[in-house]
Amino acid sequence: MVSSTQTARVPYRPPRSPPRDAGPASSKARAREQVARAGRRAAPGSAQPRHSIDRWAQERFAEALDHAGMLHVTAMRMTRNQADAEDLVQETYTRAYASFHQFREGTNLRAWLNRILTNTFINSYRKKQREPQLSSAPEIEDWQLARLQSHTSGGLRSAEEIALDHLPDARVTSAFRRLPDEFRMAVYLADVEGYGYREIASLMHCPLGTVMSRLHRGRTRLRELLEQADAAAAAGPLVASAR
Repeated sequence: MVSSTQTARVPYRPPRSPPRDAGPASSKARAREQVARAGRRAAPGSAQPRHSIDRWAQERFAEALDHAGMLHVTAMRMTRNQADAEDLVQETYTRAYASFHQFREGTNLRAWLNRILTNTFINSYRKKQREPQLSSAPEIEDWQLARLQSHTSGGLRSAEEIALDHLPDARVTSAFRRLPDEFRMAVYLADVEGYGYREIASLMHCPLGTVMSRLHRGRTRLRELLEQADAAAAAGPLVASAR
């Protein structure tokens, strides 16, 4: 007879496997698993499972998975959080899989996926009322910074613009991150990701005129911030020499 005070034997459970490595490979693996589960579900309005899509769509999706690394980098730039970036990439692939019937042969697959990712971020992640910190200094590439700088002068090749073109990258990035949320998102989509006005209006769910206004005001404010940074940097040595 077992005493009531005797400790019950706990059945053995094998230890949990260590977490998968984070990063693009993890995003790709999670996306593949999520879509595999979706493929076993019945498609809306059809008795056929989703995995019965034709070979063409399967081949396109296999190609889409090759862009997981690019999507992960973009997601990290938007969320600045590893877990959120992986979730964003996973949701992007899930939505892409569900929308492949709308994909047209000849469409730029990478751009199509990036559009879905950006739209998903705007619609979902901004609802969390977290200010999106789109990038830190090391994450914006040189050509993207050059594109940002090209819009800080109003299109005039003045001495001021030439000076702005030679500002250190960290100053441009710091000024960019200080823009108000709506201005920063509009400038980011136009000058970093390269979207057109109508595309941005569709992504941000606002009128075309609003996009143009936000871009104008955002670029103007960016120029002002860069001018302030330039003036502060120039004043620094003068103050030091006067001491």
